[in-house]
Amino acid sequence: MQSPAFVWATSSAPQPNSGAPPNDTPPPLSRGMTFLTAGLGGMLGWCIVHPANTLAVRQNLASMQGKPFNFKAMINESGWLSLYDGIAAGVMRQVFYASTRFGLFETFRDYLHEWRGKTDFASRVVVGAVTGGIAAYVSCPMEVAVVRMSNDSSLPVDERRNYKGLVDTATRIVKEEGVTAFWRGSTPFVQRAMMVGVFQVATLDQFKDLYASMLQQKKNSIPNVFCAAMTSGLIYSAATMPLEAAKNRMASQKRDAKTGKLPYKSTLQTIRAVSEKEGFFALYNGFFPYYIRCGGHTVSMFIIVQMLRDAYMKQQGYY
Repeated sequence: MQSPAFVWATSSAPQPNSGAPPNDTPPPLSRGMTFLTAGLGGMLGWCIVHPANTLAVRQNLASMQGKPFNFKAMINESGWLSLYDGIAAGVMRQVFYASTRFGLFETFRDYLHEWRGKTDFASRVVVGAVTGGIAAYVSCPMEVAVVRMSNDSSLPVDERRNYKGLVDTATRIVKEEGVTAFWRGSTPFVQRAMMVGVFQVATLDQFKDLYASMLQQKKNSIPNVFCAAMTSGLIYSAATMPLEAAKNRMASQKRDAKTGKLPYKSTLQTIRAVSEKEGFFALYNGFFPYYIRCGGHTVSMFIIVQMLRDAYMKQQGYY
């Protein structure tokens, strides 16, 4: 199994039915199949971790309302299914984010390899950061919808927007706030995505090697990918949580009723304002579900993508 994070579709194999003995490595996937499997993997993986994302958003934004987060009260008031509030927007976000991020990563990486004649650690870090930022900016409208739909039912009744679904959310945002509202929080979202790209490139393969050695795991096996992804996810979750908190607040904010101004204007100003008013660690409210979301989505997405690609290659007769 190829390294599912950043080594997909880079090798070659004999043509189907050629009579040649089977090779250990498959041929390169087409660009279309690369983007398609990345998008499908992201969508299916998100269905698994969406409840953790909902908890992370609600717990993170609870302090903005001046109240502690209470899981039991949330379930009693809204029910278990409220954990899936905003899942349509979350899945749609992956259509843009996952397919763009991983599809462009492999495309840019391969072009860079042809130009330079090699693919080294530095090039992977740069490409990971750039493609992560592009994907975040492209998918920011869906990210705004996810944050608002996930958190709406936890707001006081008189502050709820009462969105009825993804289409209603998108339509109302355009009518009530203008198209530019879709990119509120885009700066910390892009910054976070770039950092995730860098940290995943910098740590995932290293942890796979470490666990293969320490725990006698087969590298790139499901247990190996799980352990490495959850450890890598812990590191980049800790590093990016303040940016996630800033993005959540900027995406969900409302204009002041008297002044008409938005309270949060930039990443740094948001982090500074929250730290001064609520304390720096308020930015880490919801860290545990955020970590489960990050690590869990990494694991589930990479495994699902690899399964999809293996199934496709088998259907084509390469396995």
